[in-house]
Amino acid sequence: MQLNYFVKQLPVLGRWLTTALLCVSAIAFTWQGASFSSTAAIAAPSTNLIAAADAGSEMQGKASKDAGRTKGFVRDTTDKLKKTAKTNAAKVDRATDDDSAIGRKAKKDAARIERRADEDSARTQGAIDKTKNAVESTIDNIKDAFGN
Repeated sequence: MQLNYFVKQLPVLGRWLTTALLCVSAIAFTWQGASFSSTAAIAAPSTNLIAAADAGSEMQGKASKDAGRTKGFVRDTTDKLKKTAKTNAAKVDRATDDDSAIGRKAKKDAARIERRADEDSARTQGAIDKTKNAVESTIDNIKDAFGN
């Protein structure tokens, strides 16, 4: 006696239903766990706002500290670049005859490199200041929004 078509499909249907039930159960447990994982936020929202304000102050301090470090790095890089340009110009001058065209060009190039380094350094430090001020004003706006 052979099984008919519908009887053969019952085990397949059973497997699909079991898989669907397990997936729905997993989604439900995950959803329920995510909703109630932070009961402290539900119970005491004002405490979290105070902690956020303290974190904002820390972030502003860190932004100022990082900006200072970055500006120091820019200054050090500028000084090293200027020193290298002077050293290279001196090497070219020593290697060539007195008052040669190549020596004059090397000195002129060194002066141009130093000038450009100063200009680029000033521009970069200005951009760092603008970024730091934007971060601090954003933090102030967020603190004001949660403070009211």
